[in-house]
Amino acid sequence: MADKELQVREKQELQSEAEHTRPGLVFTPMVDIFESEQVITVLADMPGVSSDGVSIDLQNNELKITGEVEDQGGEKERFLLREYNTGRFHRHFTISDRIDQSKITATMKDGVLRLVLPKAEKAKPKKIEVKAG
Repeated sequence: MADKELQVREKQELQSEAEHTRPGLVFTPMVDIFESEQVITVLADMPGVSSDGVSIDLQNNELKITGEVEDQGGEKERFLLREYNTGRFHRHFTISDRIDQSKITATMKDGVLRLVLPKAEKAKPKKIEVKAG
């Protein structure tokens, strides 16, 4: 069991029956999702994507994340070995009414996108005070 915890999962190409309108590879970013009483946090691994290369769209309770990676080679260079594939990242999630969509924030650092989805007041746990009487 410990061996599985240490295995690295390779970047996977997005499998879709929809036709692509742009050439190139499309990858599914791997994510970690955490929950606290106040927020849900999504970390999406998108190596090589800068903050300018990320697009996040929220429409009809669907959150779409896309990221673009540019080739790193120069104009006058040719690849001798290429193990790192470039292309686009794409992933989408359905957002419930438990999330306050107007307060979602996103930051990008070192190829990791951090989305913070604050819970709506009605979804946060509440303590009900019991009064004597």
